[in-house]
Amino acid sequence: MRYFIELSYLGTAYHGWQRQNNAATVQDCLEVGLSTILRCKTAVTGCGRTDAGVHAKQFFLHFDHEGVENTEKLAFALNGILPLDISIHGIRALANEAHARFDASARSYEYWIHQKKNPFLNGVSHYFRLDLDLAAMNEAAELLLSTKEFGAFCKVGSDNKTMFCDVSEARWEQKEDQLIFHITADRFLRNMVRALVGTLMSVGQGITSLSKFQEIINSQNRSEAGLSAPAQGLYLVKIKYPYINE
Repeated sequence: MRYFIELSYLGTAYHGWQRQNNAATVQDCLEVGLSTILRCKTAVTGCGRTDAGVHAKQFFLHFDHEGVENTEKLAFALNGILPLDISIHGIRALANEAHARFDASARSYEYWIHQKKNPFLNGVSHYFRLDLDLAAMNEAAELLLSTKEFGAFCKVGSDNKTMFCDVSEARWEQKEDQLIFHITADRFLRNMVRALVGTLMSVGQGITSLSKFQEIINSQNRSEAGLSAPAQGLYLVKIKYPYINE
């Protein structure tokens, strides 16, 4: 039987979601935890992968097991042995064909920037002291809604078969001393959100004009775009599935 786990994690201590040799990852923690409690080697498949230092407010994974008697007890037991920076919110049984990665119809990210020094945001938001023109960044972000190919914002050497993404939301908002970028799409390329944020911040500083931003999009060349924003400000915040969210 296939089970979905909903969880969240603070990514500061991890080299991302995906299992790696000689590096602590969130996937490793979940597989060790499940294998310990279920008393059999248990592999998990995540809804995607996050880079080192990136956080997730909502993340889903699936695993297969012949039968979990009580999913609430399993969730309680997992929370008891997992590190404090990983939290299990629920476990549910689904059809055997359900897939945490391939069945996701939309993913949403936020990027957090704070512009006044705040020790309580250290490591969970990007501290940037220079002025940023929010209106200009929103004008540039609106161009992403009509963009189909995002090769200019994809990490060089990635193994993506296509650069096409359908972005349904791209906007900045200000909350007191914080700026938050919201973006939703059916899929994301590797490093795409951080590359977009870094380039949009260049627009906000007046370094990159709106017309230049469009040229960068059209170029499909990563070297034309800005530097990637630091990992600590990025959050995966929502995954949409037709059989969970609706």
